[in-house]
Amino acid sequence: MSIDSPTLGGRLQGWPPFIRELDATLSVHSQYVLSGNLYDSFLAPPAEGGGPARLLPLRSLLWETLRASGASFMVVYDPVDGLEIVPPPGDEAGDEAERAAERVLGKIKDERPSLEALTRHLAAVARPQENVRAAFVIDSASRIARTPTEMEPAERDFFRFCAKLSRTARPVRGNGARPKPLYNPVVWLVERPGDLPSWLTADNDTIREITIPRPHLGDRQETARLLARAFGVSDVGADEAAAAACDSFAEQADGLTLQSMIEVTRLAKERNVDLADLPDAVRTYKLGVLDNPWSRGHLRRRVLEGEKRVPERVIGQPQAVTKTLDILKRAVLGLSGAQATRSGSRPRGVLFFAGPTGTGKTELAKAITELVFGDESAYLRFDMSEFSAEGSGDRLIGAPPGYVGHEAGGELTNAVREDPFRVILFDEIEKAHPRILDKFLQILEDGRLTDGRGNTVHFSESILIFTSNLGMFVPGREPGMLEAVPALAGDRVRNITPGMSYFEVEQRIKDAVAAHFTEVLNRPELLNRFGDNIVVFDFISGDAAHKIFDLQFANICKRVADEHRLMLTVRDDALQRLRDWCTDELDKGGRGIGMALESHFVNPLARALFDRELGSDERITVYGIRREGGIVHLDIQ
Repeated sequence: MSIDSPTLGGRLQGWPPFIRELDATLSVHSQYVLSGNLYDSFLAPPAEGGGPARLLPLRSLLWETLRASGASFMVVYDPVDGLEIVPPPGDEAGDEAERAAERVLGKIKDERPSLEALTRHLAAVARPQENVRAAFVIDSASRIARTPTEMEPAERDFFRFCAKLSRTARPVRGNGARPKPLYNPVVWLVERPGDLPSWLTADNDTIREITIPRPHLGDRQETARLLARAFGVSDVGADEAAAAACDSFAEQADGLTLQSMIEVTRLAKERNVDLADLPDAVRTYKLGVLDNPWSRGHLRRRVLEGEKRVPERVIGQPQAVTKTLDILKRAVLGLSGAQATRSGSRPRGVLFFAGPTGTGKTELAKAITELVFGDESAYLRFDMSEFSAEGSGDRLIGAPPGYVGHEAGGELTNAVREDPFRVILFDEIEKAHPRILDKFLQILEDGRLTDGRGNTVHFSESILIFTSNLGMFVPGREPGMLEAVPALAGDRVRNITPGMSYFEVEQRIKDAVAAHFTEVLNRPELLNRFGDNIVVFDFISGDAAHKIFDLQFANICKRVADEHRLMLTVRDDALQRLRDWCTDELDKGGRGIGMALESHFVNPLARALFDRELGSDERITVYGIRREGGIVHLDIQ
């Protein structure tokens, strides 16, 4: 069998780097441990007869490489399937490989040999009696023992033998293209390097560990051009539209393997999707959903209507609402991060709500959810004060293997896998442990996260909202009092106060947020991911406070009517007094108005109604409200 191939000339130029590394070191290493992206397809140059590049599985890729070095056959052992000779018999090359294997191994009778029999086959290949070049591949080697530290005696003896074999194997002199002595390698295929006993590879220069990486953008672009043939495009270079579609396909496939791109192409063909629409097929493959809410025709109309509806729901925040809707429009059009070279996998939208408490941050998040998805159930909230401990991040993405709760997965990753079209609110983000904040870097940049079970979860169709009260107080002097004595260490002073202009509030809040991420957390890279998506909320103005009071008061009256069929009326003077009591502390925001209403009206109303015999459709009138001894009383008739 000839090994002279123009395709393989020049020592495998154009082949994957890990293959060239293996080929270049066959003269100095007797065993290899390959880990990482084992189950992918890999780009290889055209076959000997010419034509396009090829996509080969790892087993075929290894054989092509070893054949180029003069190997006559390759033995593959799998704990499930047993032994297999490559190439298999059936043609001239396969029949020749079978004869060469029989000369070295004898007649293989045990298709699934015991570990003891396997050692004999390994020794026969690594220390051949005849001058025959070959290789032995141990597939799924991670499954030979339960764990590298918990092994049966037969398993331990097997690995001990392999360690000794790595040092006693001898090179075999070849002929033709590569006459110099090369080892007949034993190649271990493991999911992780740690799956083999550490003492097997430690301080053993005869064993080389090679990690197989996931494909980079160039690999995905070349693969996309190969797969374009399935859509009838034979020369992508001559078709500008096809070339653009292939580049878009490659960009959208960020994080996928080349084998996954093949599966996406099959999915697209089954659904009669054109080459230009492959990104939709990528989304379906990644997310497992066919319906994309972002592509619904009525979404633009809903967002336009939201310009009127949202300000009615989030009162007194015109600047914050306008900026949020601008970012939402960008998300609907798919333009989030459009300035970046690669933006297709990033979240649809990212918002950082900052400002005084009780000003509508959470309410605006709910309003966005209802606006886009038509249902507030798509709103997912995490109180980050619950994640102040370093280990609490396991709740979000799941515990790592070997830890309690590993199989349950994480609350965040499970929810997004179940429904990737969500608004996710991370409330009071500054209270989370800095190590947990690091998990958001990958989400914000790449739009994906790997959970504790090793599954990739995609956030490319989600809107992420972070809220924070940063900037309300800062360490140091009182604002504007440059000559004042510095505050004592650890003291905090007010940074913003009601009555400041929105411009000043916005600037002070943004400066405080920047200082927190850069100086306190030392995470400037996370601040950069938020960019200009920091939305600052203002203090509630007097007019806004009165509107919020009216809205919340109307809700109370409606609840009384719905629950007890009572018509509740409050006289003007009593209502004005109640209004004054509830709106005199604007720094507490809308939540403060609600708490004051509950204290000054709902509680005394409940006390008064509880003592009365109530009938249906009865009319209750509050004609007075007063404080006596710190207790509020309602005069009712």
